[in-house]
Amino acid sequence: MTPTVKAAFAYVLPVFAAAFLLGALRVTLIAPRLGALAAVALEIPLVLAISWGCAGRVLRRWQLTTVPRAVMGSLAFAILMVLELLTALAFGQSPTLFLAAMTTPPGALGLAGQIGFGLIPFLRQPRG
Repeated sequence: MTPTVKAAFAYVLPVFAAAFLLGALRVTLIAPRLGALAAVALEIPLVLAISWGCAGRVLRRWQLTTVPRAVMGSLAFAILMVLELLTALAFGQSPTLFLAAMTTPPGALGLAGQIGFGLIPFLRQPRG
């Protein structure tokens, strides 16, 4: 496994775990009170902050240059989307409904956050 692939997995897995926990709180506690769109809007900055910190740790471990960082982010985004689909399937949602959910305002906002997650390794400058 190349350093870029290792870095992508090291980046996506803890962020996905944190986002899964935050998502459970969003769905059970926040969305019923504020609505789905507001709940997603509150969750995204937290997940992106976690992503930023995690990317920094990963990039200190694997000192990747610009192009490998972009590949890392793209691969991490692809892995994230597979994990999201598998989670949806595990909760009884079909692939069609999974994709259709992204066309709703909360789903589109969530997808924008996921794209931001994928861009962070490219944007994040590693610190020594």
